[in-house]
Amino acid sequence: MSRPYNADEIESKWRRIWEERGDYVIDLANAPNPFYNLMMFPYPSAEGLHVGNCFAFIGSDIYGRYMKQKGHTVFEPMGFDAFGIHSENFALKVGKHPAKLTRENVANFRENQLKKLGAMFDWTHSVDTTEPDYYKWTQWIFLQLYKHGLAERRTAPVNWCPACKTVLADSQVENGFCERHADVKVEQRELAQWFFKITAYAERLLKNLEVIDWPEIVTSVQRDKIGKSIGAMVTFHLENGESFEIFTTRPDTLWGVTYMVFSPEHPMVEKIATAAQRGAVKAYQEEARRKSSFERAELSKEKSGVFTGGYAINPVNGERVPIFIADYVLMGYGTGAIMAVPAHDQRDYEFAKLMKLEIREVIAPDGAPQGDLGEAYAGPGQMVNSGPFTGTPDGEGVEKVCGWLEEKKLGRRSINYRLRDWCVSRQRYWGPPIPMIHCDACGIVPVPESQLPVLLPESDDYIPDGSGKSPLARNAAWVNTTCPACGKPARRETDVSDNFLDSAWYYLRYPSTNQHKRVVDEAITKKWLPVDMYIGGKEHSFGHLLYFRFITMALHDFGYLHFEEPTKSFRAHGLITKSGQKMSKSKGNVVNPDEFIGRYGADTFRLYLMFLGPYTLGGDWDDQGIVGCRRFVERVWDWVNQGVNDVRPEACVRLMHRTIKKVTDDIPTLSYNTAIAQLMTYINELRSAGARDRELLETLVVLLSPFAPFAAEELWRTLGHTDANDSVFKAGWPGYDPEKLVDETTTIILQVNGKLRGELLVPLNTPGPDLERMALAHEKVLKHITGEVRKVIVVPNKLVNVVAK
Repeated sequence: MSRPYNADEIESKWRRIWEERGDYVIDLANAPNPFYNLMMFPYPSAEGLHVGNCFAFIGSDIYGRYMKQKGHTVFEPMGFDAFGIHSENFALKVGKHPAKLTRENVANFRENQLKKLGAMFDWTHSVDTTEPDYYKWTQWIFLQLYKHGLAERRTAPVNWCPACKTVLADSQVENGFCERHADVKVEQRELAQWFFKITAYAERLLKNLEVIDWPEIVTSVQRDKIGKSIGAMVTFHLENGESFEIFTTRPDTLWGVTYMVFSPEHPMVEKIATAAQRGAVKAYQEEARRKSSFERAELSKEKSGVFTGGYAINPVNGERVPIFIADYVLMGYGTGAIMAVPAHDQRDYEFAKLMKLEIREVIAPDGAPQGDLGEAYAGPGQMVNSGPFTGTPDGEGVEKVCGWLEEKKLGRRSINYRLRDWCVSRQRYWGPPIPMIHCDACGIVPVPESQLPVLLPESDDYIPDGSGKSPLARNAAWVNTTCPACGKPARRETDVSDNFLDSAWYYLRYPSTNQHKRVVDEAITKKWLPVDMYIGGKEHSFGHLLYFRFITMALHDFGYLHFEEPTKSFRAHGLITKSGQKMSKSKGNVVNPDEFIGRYGADTFRLYLMFLGPYTLGGDWDDQGIVGCRRFVERVWDWVNQGVNDVRPEACVRLMHRTIKKVTDDIPTLSYNTAIAQLMTYINELRSAGARDRELLETLVVLLSPFAPFAAEELWRTLGHTDANDSVFKAGWPGYDPEKLVDETTTIILQVNGKLRGELLVPLNTPGPDLERMALAHEKVLKHITGEVRKVIVVPNKLVNVVAK
């Protein structure tokens, strides 16, 4: 009788053995065949790891364990994205200092949760973004961007969350609301902020999407957010002769311009507005300021705007056109001013109808004007009412007009991007101080690299007040310093940097945590980077996954990295729901992984999460469904523990080879659910046949090991691998024999006049004449032949059809 399966005992034992032996501590300098397996590090919330974190980490670890079995030295680090508003907001909520709370949360994550998952984490190379020896280099990266002209401080309209009391990046705004406060509308504020010029890298970020090994679900989001537009920059003039530029993708519609629209924030609005309209303009500007950029750009919203009283001159026909301000025009896209062609742009059409402005048709199908259709016409057609270009065929107008504009010096070909510069200033306490100094004599001066890190001061005065200034601004002893350039009194920058900067480079630091003099160890970096496989959530497509590509490109250009894309491959995992809904505390449907690991064991928990559905899609959690995976583990445990015998049916051998092929094919494509299903079929067939041949059992344990590493290690010992250093993960991955993938026998369908009359079980590839002879001798076939046999149709390995009168 086999010994009972005790998950807690087995998993505790193997955690201790792995740690004592240092199984997952990697000698980075000397390791052969390196493979860097990266997963997105978590922010350590007080609630602990949630099931979504576990789903991500386990799926990534399975891939890493498979690569280890295939002969790679797998480096699989883990750390903590511990700075930022998530942690600070919770600390404020519970009345505990964020530094103390973060330390407690990190310890809980690491000791009580992450170490129990059965992952190959190398804790000797962990990072914590709140540690000075980490954020020293975050600040160093900021200085390099500044040194190369990619970081600047400027006043600009920014997203402001009244609840967080800080600026938000565009990627932190969801449908006009703060991502952390679903009921709080984001406002626009004019503030002096630090920006990274990610727009300087827009074309490279876009172009590389065509060659990097990333899923389309992610690259399509980045392509859309970068938003490349090809068109023309056209120069218009005010009546006083002052010029301004607008960008358009449709220069062929310039003759259809009947008004202009400026963003309410455009610096020229004050000059354009007449005395009579200045009051209305200022009131509208204030109204627009309270709206988020998302609200303003929403296509379906009701249009609004105000006439400035000013006019512009259309350069192509000299016409005088009125200038309005409207909130649907944003300073962050193009030049902050647009030409309006209401006949051929729906937003312009709706605004023109509201303001009772002219709608002039300049593109018409087959050159035949259609009149007002009740909506803008955006389809193909000839140019009409367009001066010298009237009659220009569809598809030729844009290029011809661009050439003409350049010839007349009225404009030039141009490319525009929707992507905006990355605002990295945060008016909070819990983050890395931005390493800049403000001097009345010298202006903005970078902190010398020798003085890094600029330590975040310990302070109990850390609650934001919504003034637009960080709590650090109230710490006079910390703020007041001396200018490193002239030695006169100066002030530290009081904003902290966005925690997206922390996570934009963490993957570089993992292999170099022992390097204290440079951001990365050059030799180690050349050996291990770029990352071989990165697995994470697709919700980070715009945000982390774009920013860490940008920072990598920049550091490459500065000469610090030999690569410009951070990872060779990226894969996006799916979402775990419960009862068809996204998990949330408000819905009361959050799954606590500790509870299920404690009750069923980590191996069962790992298997069930992977069995829920395709890993790239996710699945729906069912509290009772996990029981089936526990029974599967118990069946394997019981069968192997009954000991090896000599039973080795050929059918089981062939199934073994098919199972090897199936699991080998499925893991690289993250099709974990179907791999597990195949293993379930395999153990069931072994039990049915009474087969416990050594090769059959050892293959089962090795194939199971990436999914259930604790049980697999113990079963490997049960099978006689009892040396102190033995491990199933040193066994190597089994190969399969292609000749064994096909069954020895096959079922032949027997038909008479096309109707099923019986079946034959015969050796595979039985010759056609033999199949015909056996079919004509089969009693069920004979029973239905009442006349002459006219012909016999044989389809090898499939069917025999007897055609009779």
